Amino acid sequence: MAVVLPNAMLTVYVLEHPWTRDANGVPVPPNPNQKPAPRGTWPGSVLEQPDGPWSVRLDPRAWPVREGDTVSDETGRSWTLTSARNHAVPGCAAADYVQATATLNPPEVP
Repeated sequence: MAVVLPNAMLTVYVLEHPWTRDANGVPVPPNPNQKPAPRGTWPGSVLEQPDGPWSVRLDPRAWPVREGDTVSDETGRSWTLTSARNHAVPGCAAADYVQATATLNPPEVP
């Protein structure tokens, strides 16, 4: 098992879930100009992957998070989550974490 140590203080901004739906049943995302209230700031990890996306590890207190939610660090960088999964280690709550993939805002241009 590999251990990923925290390298940032991460603040989580969670959109309202589930999204409202229009008259045709299509999900309507919230207004992108209104940032949700922060859920908390906890130690976490953000690592850029060689193939482009970022690997984000969040404190389990950040759960639930979903695709479209954002995370920011103390330097002002922010990421939009593209996937998230809660990892609970049976019998060892100290090892629990949330694993996510994300894109940097704005995306880096090669």
